Amino acid sequence: MILIVGDYYSGTGPALVTKYYIETLTGEKVPESGERRKKRRRHSKPEADYLVSESKAARFFELLFKIPHASVLFLSGHSRQNILAMRIGRLFGRKSAYLMHGAVEYENSINHVEDAGMAGDERLMMELADSILAVSGQFEGWLKVHYPQYASKISHVTNGIDWDMIRENATADERDPEGIISVGGGMPRKCIINICKAVERLNAKGHSITLTVAGDRGADSEAIGAYPFVRDIGLVSHDELMREYHRNRIFVQNSVFETFGLAPIEALLSYADVLISRECGALSVIKKTEDMDIINDPNDIDEIASKLETLLKEENHTRLLVELDKENTSWKKRAAELKAKLSALSG
Repeated sequence: MILIVGDYYSGTGPALVTKYYIETLTGEKVPESGERRKKRRRHSKPEADYLVSESKAARFFELLFKIPHASVLFLSGHSRQNILAMRIGRLFGRKSAYLMHGAVEYENSINHVEDAGMAGDERLMMELADSILAVSGQFEGWLKVHYPQYASKISHVTNGIDWDMIRENATADERDPEGIISVGGGMPRKCIINICKAVERLNAKGHSITLTVAGDRGADSEAIGAYPFVRDIGLVSHDELMREYHRNRIFVQNSVFETFGLAPIEALLSYADVLISRECGALSVIKKTEDMDIINDPNDIDEIASKLETLLKEENHTRLLVELDKENTSWKKRAAELKAKLSALSG
């Protein structure tokens, strides 16, 4: 049995990935905070289990109880709880796989929020893990270059796509014809400030673009908020974010480093046109892109403005959606790939 350990309740991208794996591997719907877990009746031994306790103390005792009954541990994301699970797992001879959604040490340095404690925790998790799983092939390659000492145990399982979320609940009247949305708040690595500069140029030419920015505050927040056309909605629920994708015409992800965020895929499934930087791991599944779809240099304001103007005249979501392989990008397929890797790990 696989024991899944990690945040699945905070509403962040990594938590959403963990939630998808839990629901796919257990066949259960993850309960909301405060709800009781409802197990589906089974006639055979379950393939996976996860932690349901909300307090740290209760989760510690849950780990002590569940780890001896598990064959392998699947740790999703960066946390000290996951380090504890690895250490307890070692006491019981259980191997562990660490799913890396991002590179905390590197990303913190880009975002000007260096944290020696977080960096140390990340390196310790990489050391303790028997297997390190990146969320895209691009990220796997990056990790092997930057952490060569762990290269032999690094591989990847690409994030899946929740095809059930695709729905036609937005009409042409509801979508802002010049609405643009970007996710990442004030984090410098998202380079939203450069999107602002590009929009400023387009509005000076006669456009009436509103740029919606979702996400937590960061080093660039004050500069982003100074633009009069910016609508900063801060951190919002996943449901609200999906509604925002439907309200806006174009989704832009201008990151200088992005392992595989779900946002571009979710925007595409919401029938928004997408413009993403060449650094985005989502290109693992978005195939047959054209020049108009990709930002080659996240710091080139002319390029960003030109490609936004092109997308305001012609759409790309239909072409890109058609090229997505529904069967091979499903969470069912991804869960099967993960199970194969964990089975090989546990022997």
